[in-house]
Amino acid sequence: MARFPIIERLLGASAGWSDETRGLWLGFIGMVAFGITLPMTRLAVGPAELPQLDPVFVTAGRAAIPGVLSIFYLLWRRAQWPARHHYLPLAVCALATVVGFPIFLALALRHVHAMHAAVITGILPLASAVAGAIYFRQRPSLGFWACALVGCILVAGYAVARGGGQLTTADGLLLCAIIVTAIGFLGGTEVSGERPAPEVICWILAFSLPATIPVAWLTFPESTADIAWQAWGGLLYVALFSMWLGFFFWYRGLALGGMVRVSQVQLLQPFVSLVTAIPILGERLDAMTVLFMLAVMATVFASRKMPVGKPRPRRPKPPSQARM
Repeated sequence: MARFPIIERLLGASAGWSDETRGLWLGFIGMVAFGITLPMTRLAVGPAELPQLDPVFVTAGRAAIPGVLSIFYLLWRRAQWPARHHYLPLAVCALATVVGFPIFLALALRHVHAMHAAVITGILPLASAVAGAIYFRQRPSLGFWACALVGCILVAGYAVARGGGQLTTADGLLLCAIIVTAIGFLGGTEVSGERPAPEVICWILAFSLPATIPVAWLTFPESTADIAWQAWGGLLYVALFSMWLGFFFWYRGLALGGMVRVSQVQLLQPFVSLVTAIPILGERLDAMTVLFMLAVMATVFASRKMPVGKPRPRRPKPPSQARM
């Protein structure tokens, strides 16, 4: 850590920053890692007319690789085994972040450009905030809910315009990815409030290995001759950064700054995806995509300015947990 003074300052409390400020910065670092996920996933699976790696293999492989690394990390840290009341939120998070989001995203990106997916998934901050407000029993203002509604309308309007007057199957897959991710963040946030954030994602990935390794083995390409090296590079990125290191920062940020507030740094995630899709995939921006992206970003930004209530405890901690 001594070689990374900026990160050390963000992770430590000695800088005098508030928990919300540190949470926002940590969430921002995680968001950048996640923002590059879309073009890298598209690179890994390839378009329908020139497919590369199987979406199921990408889903399993992006979890199996960091899952193995997570075991070494947990042993190195001598991490304590999760408490019994952590099992359910960890399972929910695993189903969402290890299975749900990656497979829905990979299948969708076989049929739409990364820029299209970036606009649709731009609504994720609002979905995360809504899920967090409901689960943690916060009470956002009417203005917040109005922003959420406008954001949904904008995303639906863009999808319909791009789909020739109707929603496509890919749009439905992206919607499923948004929903499961918002739900998965709940489990990760809850456990991160009691355990170090890196350990949370590592336990999730380690517990998933009995499923991810066999699936990755069974779906491994029969022939790698036709698989471009860029596809393997895309898989390696989403495995190391999107699925592992990004969560080190993201869950810690959510735990420190609160899910409703910190999730709004994802305002910039569509912008990161759009910008990186240009050099990575050679995609080109058009006026409609830019206008809808800016409108969605403005809506999410406005929602962040709306007042929200403090989270209310769901249950008191057992005495044994309070001493941990």
